[in-house]
Amino acid sequence: MEMSQPIWLHVCDIDAIPRLGTRVLPHPDGNIALFRTESDKVFALRDQCPHKGGALSQGIVHGERVTCPLHAWNIDLATGQACAPDVGCAQRFAVRLDGSDVLLSFEAPADASADGATKVGEPANAEAPATV
Repeated sequence: MEMSQPIWLHVCDIDAIPRLGTRVLPHPDGNIALFRTESDKVFALRDQCPHKGGALSQGIVHGERVTCPLHAWNIDLATGQACAPDVGCAQRFAVRLDGSDVLLSFEAPADASADGATKVGEPANAEAPATV
């Protein structure tokens, strides 16, 4: 059986996401938070802490984690997993960069890129992206 290729949607330019900050994408199933690290890696998680549903986009980004603003849970941006001793997982979305274009796929597994994120200047290894 042939697997279909994921559809990658252009959602913004990387400069639309502040370093160590976020940008929120409204979505009918719940907002998606795009996170940018200091080293320009970009991650995408459902904008909802697995603990009490706090908006992760309002948290503090440090390293490759975000601290939830409600109860200070730390969430790993690459996996969506709460860091020990907390337990839970935020939904991840596949994201990658093509030059400075941030691409998101709702169909691809979140690990579609090597480590869940790509860095500015790293080549995207897919066909031409669709644009939202």
